[in-house]
Amino acid sequence: MATVNENYLKLPGSYLFAEIGRRVAAFKEAHPEADIIRLGIGDVTQPLPAVCIDAMHKAVDEMAKAETFRGYGPEQGYDFLIEAIRHNNYVGLGIEIAANEIFVSDGSKSDCGNIQEIFGVDNKVAITDPVYPVYLDTNVMAGRTGELKEDGHFEGITYLPCDAENSFSPDLPNERVDMIYLCCPNNPTGTTLSKEELTKWVKYAKENKSVILFDAAYAAYITEADVPRSIYEIEGAKEVAIEFRSFSKTAGFTGTRCGYTVIPKAVKGLTKEGKTVEFNKLWNRRHTTKFNGTAYIIQRGAAAIYTPEGQKQVKELVGYYMENARIIREGLKAAGIEAYGGVNAPYIWLKTPNNMPSWDFFDKLLTEVNIVGTPGAGFGPCGEGYFRLTAFGDRENTLRAIERIKNKLHF
Repeated sequence: MATVNENYLKLPGSYLFAEIGRRVAAFKEAHPEADIIRLGIGDVTQPLPAVCIDAMHKAVDEMAKAETFRGYGPEQGYDFLIEAIRHNNYVGLGIEIAANEIFVSDGSKSDCGNIQEIFGVDNKVAITDPVYPVYLDTNVMAGRTGELKEDGHFEGITYLPCDAENSFSPDLPNERVDMIYLCCPNNPTGTTLSKEELTKWVKYAKENKSVILFDAAYAAYITEADVPRSIYEIEGAKEVAIEFRSFSKTAGFTGTRCGYTVIPKAVKGLTKEGKTVEFNKLWNRRHTTKFNGTAYIIQRGAAAIYTPEGQKQVKELVGYYMENARIIREGLKAAGIEAYGGVNAPYIWLKTPNNMPSWDFFDKLLTEVNIVGTPGAGFGPCGEGYFRLTAFGDRENTLRAIERIKNKLHF
């Protein structure tokens, strides 16, 4: 009989959002009349920008003619999208990134999960706590951890606690680590790291020959001047950092699927024999072996956001969600609930009233006011006592949700 990868058995029973879905479905079945407002999973609700729709329609028409039909494309992405990314997101910031250092994919979640495959299983991993579950779970699956302990931490992982006491900015680890996961703007806390704070991480990585895995999926939501849009704004970061970016929240591509990863050729690792190898080369080998490329039609839609009209429409889309964030943040404050984030990110991270356990608060919010959010404990032990709401709902539901919290939720 075939054996299983027993590392999977170390994981909790279900993925965080699957458990949320299960609880909501059970409540809906018992209360079919309930008017549920979903502010839990970070899925967008507004249509794709018109320029993307137009570009994809044109691409579909191309696929209908033999002379313009396209089959397999370059696994790394079409030049027209890579060059648009390079010039608009990097060269425009004074960052020189080469075309062959950008890899287009079906989304940053896939890349964040798959990137660990090009690292040795004996690498020491550091993650913030709370954290986007994909970073941790994929390293558990790969065998870089021990068992799950009673306190909710996995053996073998270096956790970097983030809470209100340290302004959700992780301290440098007390021990040497090899792989460092940072997310800025952060999911779930909605907070950011300043240029000064990121500089200390780049310095640490250079001194310890570590690699920073930098998730910048929400970079388009940054409003404050001292928050870098890319880790490569930090001097020396091109030697120690891999960056993940996404069109999902920037342009509403959650269901359309497109993102990209940047791996400068200067980012290197060692073999057991001490030979230096570019991670760019390894990722290119993995990418071309396990991925056949993002669809041409989708890439045309993604490239359209970099046109002048596309930039205008994306700015309006981001502004729509950030206005929702303001409504939620200020509404929670009016309700006497302490909240963070929502300034440079579409997430609001609130402190549960009366130190209520986060899953209890989830049930209370669902049953009393029919609102779905995300329990902080699902993001790690340091998330206990906190709760995440997203700004990705439509305006009407966002306003209705806040009114329910202010007027109908009792403690």
